[in-house]
Amino acid sequence: MPDTSAVLRTGKTLGQICDAAELSDDARALRAEGQAARQFAELLVARALYPDAVRFLACALPRREAVWWAWVCARRAAGEKPPAPVQASLEATQQWIAEPTDPRRRTAMQYAEAAGFGTPAGSAGLAAFLSGGSLAPPDVAAVPPGEFMAAKAIAGSIVLAAVTTEPERADEKFRGFVEQGMLVAEKTDLWTPPEKPAGQGGRR
Repeated sequence: MPDTSAVLRTGKTLGQICDAAELSDDARALRAEGQAARQFAELLVARALYPDAVRFLACALPRREAVWWAWVCARRAAGEKPPAPVQASLEATQQWIAEPTDPRRRTAMQYAEAAGFGTPAGSAGLAAFLSGGSLAPPDVAAVPPGEFMAAKAIAGSIVLAAVTTEPERADEKFRGFVEQGMLVAEKTDLWTPPEKPAGQGGRR
């Protein structure tokens, strides 16, 4: 019988993703034996545990797609005429998403720092920097980021996007952001088992 607790495209179990996401006690109480990851994510949404849903998806989604999700939310939060540092950070992060090279990753970090990591745009740019490569300067020994460091910055960006302005509309914004994240999960086949290589069907 397949392990229904697997978050299929991550290679991790639901429990491992939940631990990494540092979910609230209310969210953890929704865990059940044999529960599929998609079921759990949908239950978080149904119970309006939106920050938990954001953290869960941020840890489960592929990093580049998750950074894109954070960038979309940060761009919406910035409004039509954001301050110049915020606009520059959004543009640098967008360029990394389009072409995730190491120079663009480092440029995204530079503009994120200028915008401020306490802004949705700055946190999204930080997530791009933490998505891979090295945390150290290019001319010294590599220091890889922790496995879920980018996910924490992604979740932080999206939570900030929901609450920094018009906090009275936070739930409404969270619903829209989480809906976008669930669409990303569908498009990346997050809940779908990876295809087995030819010639390996049926054997375990």
